[in-house]
Amino acid sequence: MTATPGLRERKKAKTRAAIREHAMRLFEEQGYASTTVDQIAEAAEVSPSTFFRYFPTKEDVILVDDYDPVILAAVRRQPPDVPPIEAIKRGMREVFETFTPQIWEDERRRQRLMSEVPELRVRAMHQLGEAIDMITVVLAERTGLAADDIRIRAMSGAITGVVMAVMPPGRMTGEASIQTEDFARLLDGLDLLQRGLPLA
Repeated sequence: MTATPGLRERKKAKTRAAIREHAMRLFEEQGYASTTVDQIAEAAEVSPSTFFRYFPTKEDVILVDDYDPVILAAVRRQPPDVPPIEAIKRGMREVFETFTPQIWEDERRRQRLMSEVPELRVRAMHQLGEAIDMITVVLAERTGLAADDIRIRAMSGAITGVVMAVMPPGRMTGEASIQTEDFARLLDGLDLLQRGLPLA
């Protein structure tokens, strides 16, 4: 069971969400390149310095995935006897099943902007290495192997590859049926990986 966030944490989460919402609205209305940090801060009624406390760069408003640490925490909560890929599947399911229609819509908008803005696409590709590193840490914890073990690194890369192949940036739509279908395909892809990627 996770602890209920205190008032301070809730206020910080509310401010962070407001900054992101106003940023996405401005990006959609006037374009990513034409939108400044000062404009976002003014719309969110915060100072530019407060903006930078939550997002180090303008790009991070779109690129930072707030759900990665939540999913990793859910994976860590899985019983130790659950195989690594199964633990990841269960962790993803645990988090995604809590998503409201509004969360799916916000994620769709974020993914669309990521796919449409060239500089965001470039940085998103660079983040693949970070994603592999995050998964590597969790797999190493669950298996007792070193994080630099080639088996751990290869498995982390394969898991990341499945996610990118099934749910690439820009693929997500706002339709609940498509979201459910995409998630089901992602679990199927991870299941194939767990079984050694049989092609017959």
